[in-house]
Amino acid sequence: MFRSIADLLPQYDYIYLGDNARAPYGNRSFETVYEYTLECVQWFFRQGCPLVILACNTASAKALRSIQQLDLPLQGGEKKVLGVIRPTAEVIGQYTKTKKVGVLGTKGTVSSLSYPREIGNFFPEVEVFQQACPLWVPFIENGDYQNDGVDYYIQNDLKSLFAQDAGIDTILLACTHYPLLADKIKKHLPDNVQVIGQGELVAASMKDYLYRHPEIENIVSKNGRKLFYTTDSKADFEEHAQLFFGEPIKAHTVHLNP
Repeated sequence: MFRSIADLLPQYDYIYLGDNARAPYGNRSFETVYEYTLECVQWFFRQGCPLVILACNTASAKALRSIQQLDLPLQGGEKKVLGVIRPTAEVIGQYTKTKKVGVLGTKGTVSSLSYPREIGNFFPEVEVFQQACPLWVPFIENGDYQNDGVDYYIQNDLKSLFAQDAGIDTILLACTHYPLLADKIKKHLPDNVQVIGQGELVAASMKDYLYRHPEIENIVSKNGRKLFYTTDSKADFEEHAQLFFGEPIKAHTVHLNP
């Protein structure tokens, strides 16, 4: 996700925070995800960031609306917090011919029903079928995602998804981790089924948002810098971040509470 945004909009300064000490969020309660996400958002605000993107689907599903409605009004100024679900929902209906979309996500994202609701707002004719894949993120986090044993769980989850409707022709990877499994997923799908990641969709939406909101675009800094932070081990974060970002990075460990 971050790589897609930075590639499309390289002129801006970016601060990336990985809450690795408490991740993954996927199986946590709404209350806990909201608490953790708000702490991260407040940390960004203390760093002087006027615009925060929740690049986590679970955080976007369980915390974004509460933060926007309850917490942002208390901040004052032009601070904004955006998620990744709405920009995806705004366009995903354009990809399906059968009007049947499958969503693969964490338990938290799936149970929130955010994708069926948001996609329905933009494409009421599209049917949305969801499947939680609770073991995928742990495999990736543990570095085991390339092992053949992962295929068993991918096959089972895809079988459960298509058992809901065999006419699904578009699958959305509704988790930032899942693109690392894209090749394995495609291997177990019919040729007529396409797999859509969120990175490019969200990046294009971000570019459009900044164009439509010059009051935000004018106050974000533009030096092409990228800073990486983690709430846990720097070495572990740097190893994982390289998988997603495609190049070595240097990180700093931070504590979220002031």
